[in-house]
Amino acid sequence: MSTWNLPALIDHTVLRPDATKADVLRLCQEARNCGFTVIFVPPCYVDEAVEAVAGTAIRVGIPIGFPLGGHTTKTKVAEAVEAVIRGAHMLDMVLNVSRLKSGAHDSVRADIAEVVQATPGVEHKVILETCYLTQEEKRTACHLVVEAGADYVKTSTGFGPAGATVEDVRLLKETVAGEAKVKASGGIRDWKTTLAMLEAGADRIGTSASLKIFDEWRVG
Repeated sequence: MSTWNLPALIDHTVLRPDATKADVLRLCQEARNCGFTVIFVPPCYVDEAVEAVAGTAIRVGIPIGFPLGGHTTKTKVAEAVEAVIRGAHMLDMVLNVSRLKSGAHDSVRADIAEVVQATPGVEHKVILETCYLTQEEKRTACHLVVEAGADYVKTSTGFGPAGATVEDVRLLKETVAGEAKVKASGGIRDWKTTLAMLEAGADRIGTSASLKIFDEWRVG
């Protein structure tokens, strides 16, 4: 077994469009069984997930502005506030990629900051969707996330044409320079890839293939 404490680093996730309530409840039980400390579920199932993990250390996460990021700020804030009221402790919001690529940096920063300020006391990650960004745009996005007060930059939604890469994780880690953490997500489906992301500087791993990765990690 690796020296990495993998279960504590995994965001165990089910966000596919056809996921059912039974899938969400199964995810909650899997987190209990494997020791995953974070789960991410569709916003409509936050109540069921919170109830299913009550009395444990498992925290429920909800995506915001998912998966494209082009929602209005008011909509993102409303989503975030409702999720927290219902018991979510982690929010992964999608960056407004269109605004970023249009050069509207103040708008992007404010979009993030308003969600952060409206939901104090929870953890905020911002999904950059790196597959759509140039290297310079990735750096700019990282600076905006830090300035807006979010806790993490995150590579991908898993819904774009490409997901996390080791190179992007290294770039994000270098750019945030300790002022935020890095979550790698999107296309991470085995322990070898997970380990590469962690060694590149990822602080957390988001994946729907958690059980396969967990099994591979256990056998070394």
